[in-house]
Amino acid sequence: MYIGQVAKDILKWPRPLSPPVVKLEKRVIDEYGMPSTHAMAATVISFTLLISTMDRYQDVLGGILVTAVLIVLTYPAWTLIDRLDSASPLFPVCVIVVPFFLCYTYPASDCYSPTRADTTTILAAGAGVTLGFWVNHFFQLASAPTESLPGIQNIPPLTTNMLVLGLTKFTVGIALILLVRQLVQNLSLQVLYSWFKVGPRNKEARRRLEIEVPYKFVTYTSVGLCATTFVPMLHRFLGLL
Repeated sequence: MYIGQVAKDILKWPRPLSPPVVKLEKRVIDEYGMPSTHAMAATVISFTLLISTMDRYQDVLGGILVTAVLIVLTYPAWTLIDRLDSASPLFPVCVIVVPFFLCYTYPASDCYSPTRADTTTILAAGAGVTLGFWVNHFFQLASAPTESLPGIQNIPPLTTNMLVLGLTKFTVGIALILLVRQLVQNLSLQVLYSWFKVGPRNKEARRRLEIEVPYKFVTYTSVGLCATTFVPMLHRFLGLL
């Protein structure tokens, strides 16, 4: 970055004329553009990562190939899934049952590994978000989408009121999500401990399949649902939208 910035001030090559180029920073009159430090940063980050991992690429290629196969196999069903998500009253059942079944039948290991817990967290959060989108659409809780995004000239400037509003919405949303997460986690653990007759101080009990998967799945499904449905409802109730 130092070399690129110094080279700009030495070469003093002007930037392209505006128009056709859109000038975003209007406070600066004379700022030179050769060489582009954005291009330098993007190049050095990308190729440094590539070159430094050239001899350790096997896992990366494996992940790319698996993902490519999954995309090819599932792509024909994307439109159907989107329609079911928008209209089918049975879709929430599938969204909850299928991921929970996959998590509960996760391959067993000789020793404990956090992989099953992480997988449950990811699938549960995804199920909660998907369920939230379905609730918003089915009960018409979401606002109608705008016809198109505004052009760059029509984007309003960032004001103090906008900044305060954004921070307030963020704080309110995070607070509600953390509250829901803590409440649901504590309640689900108490129910499961009581059901399986396990002492609440037994930390190892959380790792048992019949406890770990249900409590994490319920907790993070609630988090996903809260983030997509209840947080916007609270914003609307408080007049933050």
